[in-house]
Amino acid sequence: MLDADDVRRIALSFPETVEKRRWGHPTFDVAGRMFVTVPDDRTSFAVRCPRLERDELIAAEPEKFWVPKHEAGSNWVRARLAVLEDAGELRDILLDSWRQVAPPELSADVRR
Repeated sequence: MLDADDVRRIALSFPETVEKRRWGHPTFDVAGRMFVTVPDDRTSFAVRCPRLERDELIAAEPEKFWVPKHEAGSNWVRARLAVLEDAGELRDILLDSWRQVAPPELSADVRR
């Protein structure tokens, strides 16, 4: 089963990613912008996701994705680690979030 250590390992594999502590838990940034955070319970993680896409994502897979009420107005979605298929799916989700904030010259070097 995937865990918060897998999130850390994969997030840090992307170019110029740095780990920071915010709100008492790990967050990961590229070019000074956060793209993933692991909340206190360590059973899920939050990533960037455009709001229109987020609603479709949650509707399609509500057991996997959700948004806490306090994040409803944001461009973030949470994913439950226990229901992800494998590390490949985790990497794809993290990479999508990373690409949303990474400079284009970095993004071009990272393959799916």
